[in-house]
Amino acid sequence: MTQEEIITLAFIFFARICDVSIGTVRIVLISRGHRSIAPLFGFFEVLIWLMAISRALASLNGPYSYIIYAAGFAAGNYTGMLLEEMIPFGYKSLRVITSKEITALPLALRSEGFGVTIVEGTGLKGPVTILYSLVPKKSVKKFIDVVTILEPKAFVTIEEVRVSRQGFFSRKPYPEIFGRLITKKK
Repeated sequence: MTQEEIITLAFIFFARICDVSIGTVRIVLISRGHRSIAPLFGFFEVLIWLMAISRALASLNGPYSYIIYAAGFAAGNYTGMLLEEMIPFGYKSLRVITSKEITALPLALRSEGFGVTIVEGTGLKGPVTILYSLVPKKSVKKFIDVVTILEPKAFVTIEEVRVSRQGFFSRKPYPEIFGRLITKKK
């Protein structure tokens, strides 16, 4: 294998990592409701894909290009998932279920700035307390750390939040000027 062929295969591999990673992030942005930036990601995703596929088709002289193309796709999926975890915006819905009566956990979470809703319930082994909270993605680790310290045996679930409206923390869905234009008058 010549040096030029190795460079071509490396280009295909890294181009696939880039375009698949961008595609993964684009899909996540769409699912979270950030539809305005997703087309920009889609543009670069397809541009890079076209460069990779044209190189792959031009070098169909052996099975290496197929294997490298597929490996780049797989590595791109993995890289895209890592990138998605690093995206700082968005919210997570956290549910904490504990079987013992809790008093300090909601107070500690609230003192850290988290909104907490408490619901009493019944589980398989008796009464449970369920805490619900909507947490900015970048603050999930801090929330979990507080729970782990005060209730190490608590059952915690984390779910993706697509849209939230009002509540403990209110964010304006539109910039101020647009908000005035579409707000209903009483």
